This record gives sequence, C-alpha cells and structure tokens, in this order.
Amino acid sequence: MARVKRGVVSRRRHNKLLSLTKGQRASRHKLVRRAHEAMLHSLNYAYFHRRERKGDMRRMWITRINAAARINGISYSQLVFSMDAAGIELNRKLLADMAIKDPGAFAEMVKTAVKAK
Repeated sequence: MARVKRGVVSRRRHNKLLSLTKGQRASRHKLVRRAHEAMLHSLNYAYFHRRERKGDMRRMWITRINAAARINGISYSQLVFSMDAAGIELNRKLLADMAIKDPGAFAEMVKTAVKAK
C-alpha cells in the first residue's frame, strides 16, 4: 500500500478552525485544542441565543405596546382583553410597530377595542 501523508488535510482543518475563533482572546485563537473548545462553546451559545432572541423580541414588543397603551389611558392587560372582546386580531409585532410609527392609528384602535368591551 502507498504511504498517505495527511499534513495538508490537518493544516486545512486547523486553519478552518482557527478562522472560526478569530476574535477570541489569548490561546483560544492560536492553539488548536483550545480553539476547538472555544468554537464548540461559541457555536452552542449562538444556537441557544438564536432561540432566546425570539423571547427578547416578544418582551420588547409588549413593553412598547404597554407604554403606548398607558399614554392612551389603559394598561397592556386591559388592552389585550378589550381587543379580544372586540375581535381585533393583531399580533404583538404589528401592534408595537403601529404604536411607534402611527400613534394616531394606535389610539383609534384602542378606542375601538375599549368601546367593544
């Protein structure tokens, strides 16, 4: 059997790994073993935080809706209850966007929801 030299393959794999850990501190971007550990952790954090971001966005939308609702004299929970009673089906992302970009329309929507309650 012919002799197989794997230097090129290992070097490419190591370089790919080191490019993934480019911004790390100390030996985490220079040494292959330490860089591999750092890469595993960072990819794991990235995976979980992509899911966590969805909850963060929902919390932000609710905060914005609550602030805009209180300007119109109603709390967030009362607004959601009133909207449900009025049959207004807008999601939180749309409501938050409306509260910031078009406060007049948001105020009209609040009045409509409160009347129907």
